[in-house]
Amino acid sequence: MGRWEPNARMRLVRAAIDLFAEQGYDKTTVAQIAERAGLTKTTFFRHFPDKREVLFAGQEVHARLLADGIAGAPAGATPLQAVAAALDAVTATFVPEQREFGPRLHDVVAAHKELREREVFKRAGLGAAMTEALTARGVPDPAASLAADLGVRAFTRAFERWIEPANDQPFPELARQALDELRTAAATLA
Repeated sequence: MGRWEPNARMRLVRAAIDLFAEQGYDKTTVAQIAERAGLTKTTFFRHFPDKREVLFAGQEVHARLLADGIAGAPAGATPLQAVAAALDAVTATFVPEQREFGPRLHDVVAAHKELREREVFKRAGLGAAMTEALTARGVPDPAASLAADLGVRAFTRAFERWIEPANDQPFPELARQALDELRTAAATLA
């Protein structure tokens, strides 16, 4: 595949996940990832600051989609209804290819402490984006941060279900189900 062909970012992600799964995160170099993707190291660094970030591609886009989903929710929406709109917005952008390599991505992250820590940081960023968007809608804290936390947990739970090989439900549907389950669980705490 030539360097000029489209989808360089996704090719790098796919190559990295494959190499991390085959030979381990620590033993994989940026040069190997670029070579597997049919690209150069320079192209890699145009898309990612380091090899760790290739696994968390799209975080900024996801945060923006979540915030935009909340901002676009109907005026009378409750905080959790606004979060549900945000989950709809972000999960609708995931493609079948992401579902296919999701289990390998999950395994690579789970096997490496540095990557698990980065994943927690990513979740915190997504939660902060939703909290800020809810606050902009006039939702006071702690309700805004609690609703955002439920949204992040629902997203994570839905993603884990979505990548299960036996599962054929759409990601947005799984996210709504997860949010409903968490809402029900939270109600039992009162």
